[in-house]
Amino acid sequence: MTRFSLVCTAALCVAPLAAHAEFELSGYGGFQTSPHSVVSITGDSVLPDMGFTAGWEGRSFSMPPYWGLRATWWSNNNLGWGLEFSHAKAYADAETLATTGFDHFEFSDGHNLLTVNLLRRWPDALGSFTPYAGLGAGIAIPHVELTDEGTHTFGYQVTGPAVTWVAGVSRPISAHFALFVEYKGSYSWNTAILTTGGDMQLNLVTNALNLGISYKF
Repeated sequence: MTRFSLVCTAALCVAPLAAHAEFELSGYGGFQTSPHSVVSITGDSVLPDMGFTAGWEGRSFSMPPYWGLRATWWSNNNLGWGLEFSHAKAYADAETLATTGFDHFEFSDGHNLLTVNLLRRWPDALGSFTPYAGLGAGIAIPHVELTDEGTHTFGYQVTGPAVTWVAGVSRPISAHFALFVEYKGSYSWNTAILTTGGDMQLNLVTNALNLGISYKF
């Protein structure tokens, strides 16, 4: 079989799959929170070893706001694979700052998560509304900000693995666009390196109610 014949055969095999494939680009914002979490700092040359429970504020609509982007390839059996980037936030509350003595402790430029997702949808299960749910796994890339007398950590780090979960419902508004509302949660295991040599460890949970728009092609 010639190379041309092989190419034609491959194209004929892939064409039926491509005809049933659907690509979807989604963007969202919303209201995001984070519950309390345990933080430990060890081995630092300035800060003493310590462990404490931090309270967090999401401040979803303060600049920079909470947001996310998701790209999904839907197969003809309504399973979807995709890539997602979410920009969540966590600010230590006033009580945490008073307890620790920190001047500044937050992930305000993002507790960013990059995940690979598997989703399932059920078209027409609710009339014109399509429910969906999914799971994802990836990495946390937060902007770590901790300032105290004698120490200043300020920058992006890859801090560990993360998982996400989502459940929502979408409704088309045209041939290519749809609106959706969803609950989205995440859990990440973080080990950040402080500029003065210590390790900071914390597991961070986020919960969010999202409103977004999707473009399908």
